[in-house]
Amino acid sequence: MKEYQKITHTNTLQVIPWNDLDDKRKDLIQLATKAVDLAYAPYSNFRVGAAVVLENGQTFWANNQENICFPVGVCAERLLLGYTHANHPDLKPEILAIVAKKADNSGLATVTPCGLCRQSISEYEMKFKKPIEILMYRPDGTVLQAHGIDALLPFKFEDLNQ
Repeated sequence: MKEYQKITHTNTLQVIPWNDLDDKRKDLIQLATKAVDLAYAPYSNFRVGAAVVLENGQTFWANNQENICFPVGVCAERLLLGYTHANHPDLKPEILAIVAKKADNSGLATVTPCGLCRQSISEYEMKFKKPIEILMYRPDGTVLQAHGIDALLPFKFEDLNQ
């Protein structure tokens, strides 16, 4: 059998206990948690909240917004990053926190950004030439931490076009 070149990408997420987070990260996750309950998700009932802190310390939040015409809905992460960039185009997003609630309202759900959101996060990392720390809150009170989108999106468009 013929040997072919292999391209390998290793992904690493850290699992951080709530009590080990600094106040800045705790506050951001709490802001994303508040945003969850305000999400407009009448079709899936799966609500997602996101919060971001910009390099100047300003924080913003958003949530998913569904639409009966399925592709028209917007994820919390993309809505948030689009809004902050539209209003503060020169400020780098530093940390993005994501929280989700299960469709059956039985509690929180572990969630990572969808593929569209991952590519959108990658776009802002390319623009600002700096990774965005991503915090994903889990129902057990721990937080998955990614130091940039590379941990969640291997083989991005820009990686393979070099």
